[in-house]
Amino acid sequence: MRWVIVWLINTVALFALPYLMSSVTISSFGTALLAALILGLINALIRPVLVLLTLPVTLLTLGLFIFVINGLMFWLVSSLVTGFQVAGFWSAVGGALLYSIISWALSTLLLKN
Repeated sequence: MRWVIVWLINTVALFALPYLMSSVTISSFGTALLAALILGLINALIRPVLVLLTLPVTLLTLGLFIFVINGLMFWLVSSLVTGFQVAGFWSAVGGALLYSIISWALSTLLLKN
């Protein structure tokens, strides 16, 4: 049951993103549900492999390359889900950062245990 709540929190965070960034658009709440699900799956399956493969670059940049990886994952989801659009790569990096902050804040407010 907890993963459903986390999925809904991430959906709300993703649905709130276009109100804060004009370069990100989401057509409906259903699109946000699908995009949050796919983003979660990609972050669980593909992101760890990319982090491991790019570990030397991440160490050289003192961890800042993780922002690039997060932006790439966000941009990948926008290319897979119709109705979810991101203007460009740097918009995806900024969107991924803002999405992380919003979902973290909502999670800490709603899931205190």
